[in-house]
Amino acid sequence: MTEPFRIAADPAEMADLRARLRATRWPDDADDDLRELVAYWADKFVMPEDRLPRFRHRGVAFLHARGRTPAFPLILCHGWPDSSWRYEKVLPLLSADFDVVVPDMPGFGHSAGPAVDSIAVADRWAELMTTLGYPRFGVAGGDIGSSVARFLALNHAGRVVAVHRMEASMPVDTGADYTPEERAYLATAADWKAREGAYAEMHRTKPLTAAVGLTDSPAGLAAWIVEKLRSWSDPHGGGFTRDEICELLTRYWLTGTIGSSMRMYAANAAIPVEQHARRVEVPSGFALFPGDTLHPPRAWLERLANVVRVTEMERGGHFAPVEEPELYAGELRDFFQPYRSLLA
Repeated sequence: MTEPFRIAADPAEMADLRARLRATRWPDDADDDLRELVAYWADKFVMPEDRLPRFRHRGVAFLHARGRTPAFPLILCHGWPDSSWRYEKVLPLLSADFDVVVPDMPGFGHSAGPAVDSIAVADRWAELMTTLGYPRFGVAGGDIGSSVARFLALNHAGRVVAVHRMEASMPVDTGADYTPEERAYLATAADWKAREGAYAEMHRTKPLTAAVGLTDSPAGLAAWIVEKLRSWSDPHGGGFTRDEICELLTRYWLTGTIGSSMRMYAANAAIPVEQHARRVEVPSGFALFPGDTLHPPRAWLERLANVVRVTEMERGGHFAPVEEPELYAGELRDFFQPYRSLLA
């Protein structure tokens, strides 16, 4: 049984948020751009009216936009530090050709429950698609959602007709006999972790320590999330508006889910290494965006999946559905077109 709902910001909670933002105690070297964003969030941002088709099922919140008949069922899987927010700009671009389902993972957005690993989320999404009446469907995802999409294709292969992923998740060294190109990629990933991965180690090992401050300070929450939006996006692409950023931050603040979202890193770190060595045999496509964090070589992708398409995108980054919604929607339409006949 699914129930419709709307996101609504309580005026008292918004007033408290604005007061906290205005009372921020800044360090002496605080970033000027962040100061300006926090001032905008406090004094000018207005939470937009929610007009999207949202539903709940067994604690899971999800968007569900039905396309024309016969439509192709497609579930979109988000990552961190976002939620269904990642796909809301592409929803109207896809809903003419797809029945689009965009759930918030447990502990993210408006979904209740403790954080679980990507395998458990994949099982929940398969159950959700059954509830919605879709015996077969397509899957797409990015960031942690790329891992969720992968496990949907691995553990529910009879139902997934094709899977599309941004990047290929953070690589895990399984001790295989790698090519020189693959070894160079693993070294690049290790270097990226050394320079950029401290946040992930905090999430994995001490999430509650950070969660106390981030749940209490909206400026701290903004610093933690906005740094990722900037670092992982394409500086030459469409980027984000201040209102888009403030909407994401406000949702995290009002739902109090920054801590639960971070704990998924610990859950995923406990996945046995042999799970990362499994190969997806479902037809798989990848979109590699120039501003994304890592760019896996074709050999790495083919080791992990039955690759039928790799698209080097002209612009966009880690959050391409927000940065470049038209490009991302077009890529999904092109990729899934040959698989519509397999739904029967």
